[in-house]
Amino acid sequence: MIFSAVLGNARHPEYGVATIPFPIKREDYDSVLELLRPLEIGDALTRDCKIDEMAGNYPVLKCIEGTTVNLDELDYLAKRLDSFDDYEATQFQGMASRLNLCGVDELINLTFCSQQVTVITDFNDLDRLGRSHYLTMQGGCASVDELNRIDGSKIARELIDYEVGRVTPFGVVYDNGMELAQLYTGRNFPEYCYEASLLEVEMTHAAEPEDTKNTAYFLLPMAQAQIERTMHRAGVDIYADMRLRFQGSCLPEEIDAALDMENETLTSLNEMCAELSELSPADITKLAAVVSLAKPETAEQIKNLAGQLDLFDFVPNVQTSADYGRYMIQESGRFDYDESLSEYYDFAKYGEQRMAQEDGEFNCRGYVAYHGFVSMDEVMGGVSSERLDFQMGGME
Repeated sequence: MIFSAVLGNARHPEYGVATIPFPIKREDYDSVLELLRPLEIGDALTRDCKIDEMAGNYPVLKCIEGTTVNLDELDYLAKRLDSFDDYEATQFQGMASRLNLCGVDELINLTFCSQQVTVITDFNDLDRLGRSHYLTMQGGCASVDELNRIDGSKIARELIDYEVGRVTPFGVVYDNGMELAQLYTGRNFPEYCYEASLLEVEMTHAAEPEDTKNTAYFLLPMAQAQIERTMHRAGVDIYADMRLRFQGSCLPEEIDAALDMENETLTSLNEMCAELSELSPADITKLAAVVSLAKPETAEQIKNLAGQLDLFDFVPNVQTSADYGRYMIQESGRFDYDESLSEYYDFAKYGEQRMAQEDGEFNCRGYVAYHGFVSMDEVMGGVSSERLDFQMGGME
């Protein structure tokens, strides 16, 4: 938690208040909305949440107590602040105090540029102070050799002697010519990868030109309610009105290649990512091999395959029938392998015999085979678990 906010309804204080921790976890998003619903606050666009109290790691945010804010704006601000180290937090708080900011939109925009300012909290170590200021002026990047060549004390003295610093509760702030960014204008949030995701998707209204700046971003999987609220912020009321583009992916290339973004729905992509997020890295690799075998064409089909991985056998990193036969005899645990008889084993022949009995193939991931009792098309179509159980029971 970065901070918590006690929220109420300014028009109906008698409704009570709710204390919300920020940033809101994906699994808690729906419950937060339910908590705010009796207070008649938490609208997707309206700033209808009155802040009675702020608490947490950023005391400067006391400046927005008594104001009304939008829930998602407050959440986005917390996500931005969650990425800051101690000095970046000092820079943000010092500059927020220096500029006397009191709007959540202004605070969001400050998170994108506060790293340009220098804040002095200790004047005792001039060399360290000067090196810190030098790094700030270089955008935070400098080689070790470059830092070794500079005179940190001299840089610090020149800063103190010739530049104007403003005293704040968080230190002496030198703005270094920083101009407050205007990346957030009150509608769509700027692109920001707050946490690991499987897919990053860009959404625009289908009626907008290709180069429109009215763009919303989704990090999938995410709460369905958050998807709908983000759509509303972008002015997209129905799924048919949206245009989707890949922005980034942590999925195997086989899965990316199977997805047709022009025809996918955001709901299907999100449900697929939610299913895949529960898989281990080994199962993700297995799924990539399964996708190569089954050749799904939609996110829904990939999701259904992910839910039935037990219907497939996968042997990673084998590429020939001999490799497969050797794995089955030596490593699968199905046989008592005797090393002293290794020259008598015909791995290739056994591998070929097994492959002739299976619906499998080699691909770049290894060997994958399907051993279910319904067709793969039915598995991809979402055949019910009851039918799978019935088919398997019938075979037994």
